[in-house]
Amino acid sequence: MSEWWTYTPSDFLLFSARTYYRLFELYNRDIWPGQLVALALGVVILACLFIRAAWRAKLVAAILAAGWLWVAWAFHAERYTTINWAAHYFAIGFAVEALLLLRAGVVRAEPADMPARSPITVAGIGLFLFALIVQPLIGLMLGRPWSQAEIFGMAPDPTVAATLGILLTTGRRPRWLLMIIPIVWCLISGATLWTMGSQDAWVMPVIALLSVLLAVREALSARPQ
Repeated sequence: MSEWWTYTPSDFLLFSARTYYRLFELYNRDIWPGQLVALALGVVILACLFIRAAWRAKLVAAILAAGWLWVAWAFHAERYTTINWAAHYFAIGFAVEALLLLRAGVVRAEPADMPARSPITVAGIGLFLFALIVQPLIGLMLGRPWSQAEIFGMAPDPTVAATLGILLTTGRRPRWLLMIIPIVWCLISGATLWTMGSQDAWVMPVIALLSVLLAVREALSARPQ
């Protein structure tokens, strides 16, 4: 029997990188053309950030919550559990975040003012665009086929990154309760990808770090002088 110090993190992972990304390939095949609907809803969220209307906060909250609920059920509970027993708990966490998003309403600042009001707001919009456009392309840039692309509202990582971006565009004190589960997922995802040896393992932890730093800066700037 090998000594405990000879083990590496990959020895405790129950699946390989090939199995993990193959899961996304089969998942994308099963839910097609849901990806197009999800991307269209992402564009709707982006438009809502610049529309002055009382209903837009509820619409953004509903779309984000729907994405979290879909990932909780269709990805974590129905598919990821087949290779990772912890996915049951991930599903619960994503469902809880969906309920929190619906309860909070997510975006409450005046949308017409947001882009010019704060660099943090601009950073939040940039993070949302990164999740919507760039994250699905990362796998392609690393040599994975397009059929394994991770799409906002359909896959965990871009859904989490997009939500953190929206939370940074509120133009008010950070909603720390809403950020807890997304930040935790960033760390879990980063650790999983790092253990598998994926080159993009750094992406989600960096997103978490930037989100926390920006939220702290926003909180400090909102304090009375």
